[in-house]
Parts: sequence; C-alpha cells; structure tokens
Amino acid sequence: MADGIRRNLPNGLTLLRLVLAGGFFAGLNAFRFPDSHVLWANIAIAVFILAAITDALDGYLARRWQAISMFGRIMDPFCDKVLILGAFIYLAGPRFVVPQWVAAGDFFTMATGVYPWMVAVILARELLVTGVRGVVESMGISFPARWSGKAKMILQSVSIPIIIFLAANCRPDEQAWARWSCYVLVYATLVVTVWSGLPYILGVRRIMIEQRSKAD
Repeated sequence: MADGIRRNLPNGLTLLRLVLAGGFFAGLNAFRFPDSHVLWANIAIAVFILAAITDALDGYLARRWQAISMFGRIMDPFCDKVLILGAFIYLAGPRFVVPQWVAAGDFFTMATGVYPWMVAVILARELLVTGVRGVVESMGISFPARWSGKAKMILQSVSIPIIIFLAANCRPDEQAWARWSCYVLVYATLVVTVWSGLPYILGVRRIMIEQRSKAD
C-alpha cells in the first residue's frame, strides 16, 4: 500500500497541477482591469501558488522515494509549460489592458507590463530547449535540466502572482510604484528566461564537438 502511494503520489501531484492550471485560467478569465471581479483575480493567485507548490513537491518526492517515471519525465515539464506560458498569455491579454493608456496612444498599454512579443520570446526559449534535449537524448546521451532552468522556473513562479496582485489590487494606472514594480519583475524574468537557455545551447555545442572529434 505504502509503496503504491509512493509510486503514484508524485504523478498525482503532477496531474493535479494541470487541473489547478485550469482553475487559475478560469479565475483570470473572470477579471477585467481595473476593478471587475478582483476577487476572482486574487483567487487565481492563490490557485497559482498552490500549483507552484505541487511543482516543487512532486519532483522532491519522486527523487526522495526513487519514483521517477517516464510519465513524470513527460508530464512534469508539460504541466509546467501549460501553467507558466498560459499565465504569460493571460498577462499579455485584453483583461489587463489600461483603456486610458490606449486612448492616449501611449507606448505602454498593459497594467502588467507583459506584451505579446515577450510571450513569443519565452515560448521560443522553451521550444528551443525542448528540441535540444529531445535530439541529444535521442542519441542516447543524458541531458538533464540545468540549474539555470530551475532558477528560471523559480523566478517565473514568484513573479507571476506578484504581477497579478499588483495589477489587480494596486492600480498601476494610478500608482507609479506599482507600475514600475511590474516592469522590473517582467524584464528581470524575461532576461533570466533568455539567459537560462544559454547553458543548453553551450551543452549541445560541446556534445557536437565531442561527436565530431570521435568521428574524425
């Protein structure tokens, strides 16, 4: 009984994160900046934090109980990407547009400071790293996640709920400190996200050089 729980609980937490991601999206879907259904935005924050906790917990338990499985290796990063990329898509969406900034023709129009081009950059990083790891591991070479990727995930998981809280509760359109706090968090997260992909690129470059040397 205990062995079965140990085998299945990490995967159960992974699937729970996918369900929580759906609840998080539903909460954000009800919100309209600046003050329509703010309660739902705050509920979404709580759900996101709970989902982030399951991310840390499932990996820890899988390693502690030696219950790492093929299912977990596939679904864990998949659920992470659904949660994080979905959050950034919402943060760059119409629910966080500041109407008066749009009417004034301002360059910055989002209460969150997140724009679609940023989502494209984050998505490009994820696709590149996933492609690199897939190709290298298909060659029979172990290519585990780098510490930079884990640091990126931690920063994203911290910055997203803070940005939502500031946008929904602190009126970045009226409070300059809230607006600049969002900008600092967003651009710091973007820089770290891009930087976190470099070790993967350097790693695959080293492997390619080693493979070429062996062939010669």
